[in-house]
Amino acid sequence: MPLNSFRIPVRPPLQGYHARIIAYLCVALTFAAAALEQSSGAITATLVIAWSLFYPHLAEWSNRRLAHRDSVKFRLLLLAIDALHCGVLVALIGFSLVPSMVFMLMLGFASSIAGGARYLIAAWLLAVAAALLAGQVTTATLNPAGSSLLNAASLIGGIAVIITQGIFLYRQGRHLEQAREQIGQQQQKSAMLAANLSKYLSPQVWESIFSGRQSVRLETRRRKLTVFFSDIRGFTELAEEMEPEALTDLLNNYLDEMSRIALEYGGTIDKFIGDCVMVFFGDPVTRGAKEDAEAAVSMAIAMRKHMKVLRQQWRSKGITRPLEIRMGLSTGYCTVGNFGAQSRMDYTIIGREVNLASRLESAAEAGEILIPHETWSLVKDTILCRDKGQINVKGFSRPVQIYQVVGLRRELGAAPEFVEHELPGFSMYLDTASIRNYDKEQIVVALEQAARKLRDKIIR
Repeated sequence: MPLNSFRIPVRPPLQGYHARIIAYLCVALTFAAAALEQSSGAITATLVIAWSLFYPHLAEWSNRRLAHRDSVKFRLLLLAIDALHCGVLVALIGFSLVPSMVFMLMLGFASSIAGGARYLIAAWLLAVAAALLAGQVTTATLNPAGSSLLNAASLIGGIAVIITQGIFLYRQGRHLEQAREQIGQQQQKSAMLAANLSKYLSPQVWESIFSGRQSVRLETRRRKLTVFFSDIRGFTELAEEMEPEALTDLLNNYLDEMSRIALEYGGTIDKFIGDCVMVFFGDPVTRGAKEDAEAAVSMAIAMRKHMKVLRQQWRSKGITRPLEIRMGLSTGYCTVGNFGAQSRMDYTIIGREVNLASRLESAAEAGEILIPHETWSLVKDTILCRDKGQINVKGFSRPVQIYQVVGLRRELGAAPEFVEHELPGFSMYLDTASIRNYDKEQIVVALEQAARKLRDKIIR
């Protein structure tokens, strides 16, 4: 059900059309009783009754014609007129205690709903001033006690007003409750839709859009980024050998694992093109050019390590081809932002560094990570690289100085955190930095069991 399928009351009940009709009917009933007992002049009573029956319709007509200009001020004007009416009516009824109290209570109820205690006090003060002024100019007879019929008529009218306003308040509460429920349903639908749409965007981009930090319009900016490209060496040949369903499962598994690592290191996933992954660091959130570059290269190293785990999983599924990942990175200024048309935008980057990173990825060997001099100068303190000299890169007029990433310096010392060994029938991948304390004993037990089986096995 759409949210606008019912009308939610937006005006306080006593300022509504029907509420004003009932309140002024109470006035008409009171003055009809006064006319019967001749406690008020017949002409005065007749005029008051006629005006009480006519005024609510006049107020509603004026409200519809004029309120659109400034609805708040117009409602305040109607409330002020009600207060003036109340004061004049109190004087015309001869300041009878019970009718006067009923009129003032009805006014107080309406004004407090409209604006709280401030409006209540202002309306009562205006009514008292109007009553005192009207008492000086009218010829109504003072009748503080009032007759039984007059008091009964005003009380009956007041009770009718209270009951009807209670019904109005109940209906308004029901409507608001329905609106709250439907707003909650709409919020749930919006949350589900946002969650589904977020899968088509990088989390950083999605968060910046939904938080309002980034506007959804065609605009770009220059940022110093580190760009990353990777693909699987030999994937084309593998695609020719495997069934489409099995190939799809393998590719989705690979992209899911690579995406998890990219997000873990704070990368913005730009796109997937087949088995190719494009990630960049430095927008929409940056930690500085140096830290962005270190995070990007560290991510590439982590991906290369994780490929050993994936190869073990794929081997258990009968995929014996030794699939390897190759990667290229580059650091420099790029144009980043929303490209495309007003009806279809793509948040991406363009520039020289994008082309260079892609070319280096194509030039890399299986399991190799290549970076240019700009990136190397930022990461050389924490990451060990090997100088590979200059190479000619398609699309670049001059040779490009490149470096091969060996690994993190902290993992290449006397006590490395990473241990790996792979032979036919044996594969071990151990990353002590990623092992949790409560898993340590289980790993030790598994290694001891494997060692016992290997010692007891007679190998021919």
